[in-house]
Amino acid sequence: MKDITKHYSNGEITIVWKPGECIHSGICFRGLGEVFDPKKRPWITPEHASTEEIMKQIDNCPSGALSYFKNENKDETQHVVESETIVETVANGPLLVFGNIAIKNTDGSLTHKHQVTAFCRCGASANKPFCDGSHQKIGFTG
Repeated sequence: MKDITKHYSNGEITIVWKPGECIHSGICFRGLGEVFDPKKRPWITPEHASTEEIMKQIDNCPSGALSYFKNENKDETQHVVESETIVETVANGPLLVFGNIAIKNTDGSLTHKHQVTAFCRCGASANKPFCDGSHQKIGFTG
């Protein structure tokens, strides 16, 4: 899977979108459709809402495919959550881990995740150990 990263800015913050991590939950556009509209190109238009509204909506992204950084802190690449780690099982979907985590890859390297990370429970993801939304395609129940 390609490691694509796209950036969208309203001047105050830059939205970072990693399509390879997106599980297509739809939370972004159902919560802030004036900014996140998958039927438009570009699909993210941050000038249509306040910075605070955008940050609040991105904080709800279950996969972490959407993140942001404040433009005054250009060296910062992720919004880091300062809280305990919480694990939640989604009915018929992924395992969500809320908080800052490090995943040790098979080659020994570490992948750092912040906010929410969705892990595959169905076994069909092409992006293991992360969820890619395949549970919906295969009708996973659990």
